[in-house]
Amino acid sequence: MSFYGVTDLWTYVVGAVGIILLPGPNSLFILSVATVRGVRPAYRGALGVFLGDIVLLALVGLGAAGLMRSYPELFMVVKYAGAVYLAWVGIQLVRSALATARDPVDKPEGEAQLPAHLAHPFRRALLISLLNPKAILFLLSFFLQFIDPAYPEPWVPFLILSAIVMACSAVYLSCLIFAGARLAAVFRRRPGLSAGLSSAVGALFVWFGVKLAGASLA
Repeated sequence: MSFYGVTDLWTYVVGAVGIILLPGPNSLFILSVATVRGVRPAYRGALGVFLGDIVLLALVGLGAAGLMRSYPELFMVVKYAGAVYLAWVGIQLVRSALATARDPVDKPEGEAQLPAHLAHPFRRALLISLLNPKAILFLLSFFLQFIDPAYPEPWVPFLILSAIVMACSAVYLSCLIFAGARLAAVFRRRPGLSAGLSSAVGALFVWFGVKLAGASLA
């Protein structure tokens, strides 16, 4: 029994929520933007994540995973580009945290220097989303489990599954954004805490980059 070609719908919903809740570079970047810059810039970053997810889902539908399996050189190029970019973002976060720790005195709003890695949240979030070839392969393997191969129009269940994961992602990122905005007031009073958290997030980004560099098609 399927729902417009989707088999075991609620199992998919539970699995999608669990996957989205796992810490990753997208969510950590949006949380960082919300903490430093506030709600509106963070939502610009979230739009970059949504666009990146839409592009990845479209690539999955067009067979990008099969192309990467057929041409592993393409996978290697995208993989290392993504690893370098994630590591670079992490290093920028750590550098910004060290600068805050060295000079914790609050500056007037007009003199505050915006960290370079947070200056263009939409573009940064879009690149972080796209430069992850493992996401394409994971989405394909996850989606196929819930699409009825006998359904005459496979694009229908594909759109349903895509809409569900995008909706769950939107709710989760919104929670992160408002939580980050609430934390911003605390961090302004305690710059040492802000520097420590930024350093930890930066280290996680570097770890994401190293992990992606060691990823394989298997």
